Amino acid sequence: MRIGVIGGGAWGTALAQVAARGDREVLLWAREPEVVDSVNIDHQNALFLPQVPLSPAIRATRDLGELRDMEALLVVAPAQHVRAVLSETPVGSTPLVLCAKGIEAGTKLLVGEVAHQVAPKAPLAVLSGPTFAHEVAAGKPTAVTLACEDEGLRTRLADRLASPAFRTYGSADVVGAEIGGAVKNVLAIACGVVEGAGLGLNARAALIARGFAEMTRFGMARGAQAETLTGLSGLGDLVLTCSSTNSRNFSLGLGLGQGRSAAELMADRKTVAEGAFTAPVLREAARDAGIDMPVTEAVNALLEGAPVAEVIEALLSRPLREEKA
Repeated sequence: MRIGVIGGGAWGTALAQVAARGDREVLLWAREPEVVDSVNIDHQNALFLPQVPLSPAIRATRDLGELRDMEALLVVAPAQHVRAVLSETPVGSTPLVLCAKGIEAGTKLLVGEVAHQVAPKAPLAVLSGPTFAHEVAAGKPTAVTLACEDEGLRTRLADRLASPAFRTYGSADVVGAEIGGAVKNVLAIACGVVEGAGLGLNARAALIARGFAEMTRFGMARGAQAETLTGLSGLGDLVLTCSSTNSRNFSLGLGLGQGRSAAELMADRKTVAEGAFTAPVLREAARDAGIDMPVTEAVNALLEGAPVAEVIEALLSRPLREEKA
């Protein structure tokens, strides 16, 4: 199976490395000419994934038209750019493996729903789970969810991508895999705030638990399966991204907790903290559905400039009630 990867950031490059194991040729599309040159000439991505040697089987291009002959495309462009990139890509009926995590602003659509609008003939799969790109690219043990309603396609994709160091666990719950990846980015910002404000490990653990309850409420309302949300693409990804400054979203929250503004923190970023774009869309979608998501509301308040102490006091002043999801 010939694999193309759409997106030359750290995660797209890491997935190209996964797909190229065993010297299997992979075509990586990147927007930045310096990334294309770095991959093709030096076999590394010096801009987004420095000091990680890449397989010579990975070839980079800036021409989306070259992806026409691929047998599967891994879509790793940021969630807010997936519609535009796919609109320029000759997808046809080529299977799309969606690796971006987020909800589209304006439409409130999951990435899979966006992809279906743009490329209605393309079968869809979702790859999601607790993954830091540099660890995946270095071949460290990783496990992910590979969700696809078509069992035959799911098996073929898993066989193509899996290795002893990159384990793929199959699921038919595409919606659940997407929601876990999208919501955890917002919750990771909140956990970063807890760290930045010096609130302690007890507070972080409580926030992860109550944030997971929010993820569950939202996911179940959108048709997700509970076992997907408690798996790698839900709870697993949440725990990882809420626990390390290697997470862009956690790092953004860390700065907010230290009193810096969202505009200042995001101005210098080469990479996208997807949760900052997902948060307002998630809040709107939750309000529309009547779903209580206080942590999500708090993250939005902080992104909009509310003082950290004020937002924390509002959360801690909520009425006590019985614990339930």
